[in-house]
Amino acid sequence: MDEERSPRAADDPAAEAGPAPELERKNEDGVEDPEDPESTGGGGNGISSLEQPLLKRSTTLTASHLAIVGAKVSHIESLDYEIIENDLFKHDWRSRSNVEVLQYIFLKWAMAFLVGLLTGVIASLINLAIENITGLKMLQMVNLVREKRYWAGFLYFAGLNFGLTFVAAVLCVVFAPTAAGPGIPEIKAYLNGVDTPNMFGAPQLIVKIIGSIGAVSSGMDLGKEGPLVHIGACLANLLSQGGEGRWRLRWRCLRYFNNDRDRRDLITCGASSGVCAAFRAPVGGVLFALEEVATWWRGALLWRTFFSTATVVVVLRGFIEVCRNGRCGMFGEGGLILFDVSNVTVRYHAGDLLPVTLVGVLGGLLGALYNHVLHQVLRLYNLINAKGRLAKLALALAVSVLTSAGLYLLPFAVPCTPCDAAHGAACPTVGKSGNFKQFNCPDGFYNDLASLLHATNTDATRNIFSTGTAGEFRLDSLLIFFAIYCVLGLFTFGIAVPSGLFLPIILMGSAYGRITALVLARFVRIDHGLYAVLGAAALMSGSMRMTVSLCVIFLELTNNLLLLPITMFVLLIAKTVGDAFNPSIYEIILDLKGLPFLEPKPETWMKDITVGELAAAKPRAVTLQVVEKVSTVVEVLRSTPHNGFPVLDRPRPGVAELHGLVLRSHLMAVLRKRWFLPEKRRTEEWEARDKFSSTELAEKAGSVDEVQLSPEELDMYIDLHPFTNTTPYTVVETMSVAKAVVLFRTCALRHMLIIPKFQGLEVSTEKKMDSKFGPFFLLLIKMATATISICG
Repeated sequence: MDEERSPRAADDPAAEAGPAPELERKNEDGVEDPEDPESTGGGGNGISSLEQPLLKRSTTLTASHLAIVGAKVSHIESLDYEIIENDLFKHDWRSRSNVEVLQYIFLKWAMAFLVGLLTGVIASLINLAIENITGLKMLQMVNLVREKRYWAGFLYFAGLNFGLTFVAAVLCVVFAPTAAGPGIPEIKAYLNGVDTPNMFGAPQLIVKIIGSIGAVSSGMDLGKEGPLVHIGACLANLLSQGGEGRWRLRWRCLRYFNNDRDRRDLITCGASSGVCAAFRAPVGGVLFALEEVATWWRGALLWRTFFSTATVVVVLRGFIEVCRNGRCGMFGEGGLILFDVSNVTVRYHAGDLLPVTLVGVLGGLLGALYNHVLHQVLRLYNLINAKGRLAKLALALAVSVLTSAGLYLLPFAVPCTPCDAAHGAACPTVGKSGNFKQFNCPDGFYNDLASLLHATNTDATRNIFSTGTAGEFRLDSLLIFFAIYCVLGLFTFGIAVPSGLFLPIILMGSAYGRITALVLARFVRIDHGLYAVLGAAALMSGSMRMTVSLCVIFLELTNNLLLLPITMFVLLIAKTVGDAFNPSIYEIILDLKGLPFLEPKPETWMKDITVGELAAAKPRAVTLQVVEKVSTVVEVLRSTPHNGFPVLDRPRPGVAELHGLVLRSHLMAVLRKRWFLPEKRRTEEWEARDKFSSTELAEKAGSVDEVQLSPEELDMYIDLHPFTNTTPYTVVETMSVAKAVVLFRTCALRHMLIIPKFQGLEVSTEKKMDSKFGPFFLLLIKMATATISICG
């Protein structure tokens, strides 16, 4: 018997002992038992030198940074964005004809077109419903006030809002709890690599559409922008999969999209289309997906997202033309540009530098404060919502009553403002949207606070963005408006209804922008309406920490390119100030929801730890042989939750090499098909190709307990080489964790193999089955986590 000795274990007295029985079992089955302390190099008697890991546990690995690694491991599954280059995949691509390749390319563009088309149609219908429901509600309420039937007006207003909220909340609580909220954090996590459960199905889509109409029409301080992004993502997912459940279409052409990579690209198109539909900003929608939600990007995806958003704009333009002149009720006013301020010529003066800088600084401070307070409110809401469905419903209805009371009663607290001759026939406004709502005022007067509170959020934003109206809104009215929207915004977000953050933050920001212009009137030379635009942009940047996409969205919203320099200026200031205090609001929501997320920038401590040290601090990897016993595969799948397993090949006695990585889903496909061999041998190429299709290998793994195998089948063998990804990403043990994280995120990986820097000489054992590489480890960084765990 040859003596076993590795260079690093030469001085270890345990290396003098003969091979343990466990080693014999490992050499026979090719699988280590992770539960056995001896198989992990525990240093017990009878452990051979080759069982001592080359990546040895260091006595310095008790630092706090290493201790937190793996401390917050999520149980949510990751997604396989990496191309699995196994024999079956290579043959599938080689065997495709030119017609099939063109069909695949055409279908990707056709899907992008359908996503944009359906998102535009649904967004237009949602706008039509919200505008008409809210308009009719407001008209009847104002008529009751004009008749001095104040209590009847309040009961009608609050009762209708209560009913609309009840419908939206019941749908979310009973049928689709994941449809509550904006949905953008979940999309961001999905595109980062996390399989967010029950987020993009048909129930979520239907509840999101109906719930958004009810929630926004009820007058609560929320918007439809976030839900529209989620709607676009749901449409993309359902189109790529041909539906859901028993309604799923099994068309042959859809087999191309039965993978995580193409589904991810379509969901990115859907998110871009949703932003475009919300703001009528096609370029801004593409940049939003690039800057905020997408982790991985490429040129072809840029073109398809732009194609989707262009389709959305065409659909919206068509609906606006059809509904012009009141043919769709109260819908259709405003054109394609939501908040047009192009009639103002912007000229810059040195005196504007101080107030504009102040707007940016305030945006950062207020955005960070808003994020902090909202974080505390959401933690409280989590405790309330955890009590059950009735608690969720009661919370939503209580916020609805509070909102109705504030919106109805506060306009009575401000005095009426006389109409100016410059206002013309537009003042006062009775029975329609406009800047000069008469409400409870006598003829010739208007209530400026009612003009903001008794309108849809879109109309209120258009009113406060209006130019040439420096004296239209009183300072006390703006202060009340800012305060009530801050309070309602904090208490509304987080209840069980579809809700967006964009428009509430825009309204708060525009209010403090106008307040700044009024307070610093001596120094202000730019129109007060433009200060409202700058305030809205600054607060959104201070809360959401977006810059480029937000700048383009506001330019497309306002149709005034002259605002570009100062908009960029305030966005940069607001983001810089906000970053000094806390993360963005979406990162806070991700943390509260327990959705792991791999940040683009590694933490500083990751530079001080190598992946080898990280691997040595964790249990060793479970490996398989190229030809493995069925019983061993079943035991590995049953005893470990890992998604991938390294596969070792032994081309000749005394030599072992890393053959690649096999996925859990592929192992399950083999077990379901019962593709077993009576003897231990390598199969021919055609054998696996005739038995398995790309569609079968793309299915999710499922549970190993679903497959019932007989004792005879468990004694048979499986040839894993047709299913093994022979080109996994591997890194050397001396690479820093920071560098590995960057590689992991940039390449959209799920698995990464760590191999030793030192590769020992071939050392024979009693059975001539030694590994040329020695022990190696599988580094698994779930694409959704900021923490790292070792598979073993």
